[in-house]
Amino acid sequence: MYNFRMSKIDDIIRQFTAHQWAPEVGRTAVLLIDLQEYFRGIINPILENIVSLVSAAREKNIPLFFTQHSHDPGADNGMLGRWWSDLIIKGSNDSRLIPELNVEKGECVIHKNTYSAFHQTDLEKKFKDLGVTDLVIGGVMTNLCCETTARDAFVRNFRVFFLADGTSTISEEFHLATLKNLGYGFAILMSCDRFIQTIAANQH
Repeated sequence: MYNFRMSKIDDIIRQFTAHQWAPEVGRTAVLLIDLQEYFRGIINPILENIVSLVSAAREKNIPLFFTQHSHDPGADNGMLGRWWSDLIIKGSNDSRLIPELNVEKGECVIHKNTYSAFHQTDLEKKFKDLGVTDLVIGGVMTNLCCETTARDAFVRNFRVFFLADGTSTISEEFHLATLKNLGYGFAILMSCDRFIQTIAANQH
């Protein structure tokens, strides 16, 4: 796992963010991608940030959504199954959401089997039923499921906020490539601390 210097986050956000928007608290949901035991080593560098963000979101009653990626053994898993030889098998220990999330009753877990959390799920309907227009995305891997979901959310007309220090992948090069591309045309880059401060300042 690379040692990404979190002290660079503020400079990266300033350099690559096209808009200085902030999420509208009453219309915001947090979507955390694939925080599962399979990815434990990739998650560890951002785990403290994610746990703090989850706690702050719960205090402000901001809806939390979690994705859980897995595959049925022996099923035709499409192009993703052909691309990767090592898949997360449904029901395995690797497929479990990490316990540090302490997913609470009523919080939504979306099961998926490809990069986008919107593909063949009811996630968009759930957001629209809640009146969500602003979507905060974190999790793993930055350049695969997180990026694909962020792009998909953008074309579905959500305003996307991408957590620069709340996403992680296998190399700093991949991580920065995603931040640059999303910041240019798809998402507002944001630190976990800034999101926490933004919702803490909300009086409602």
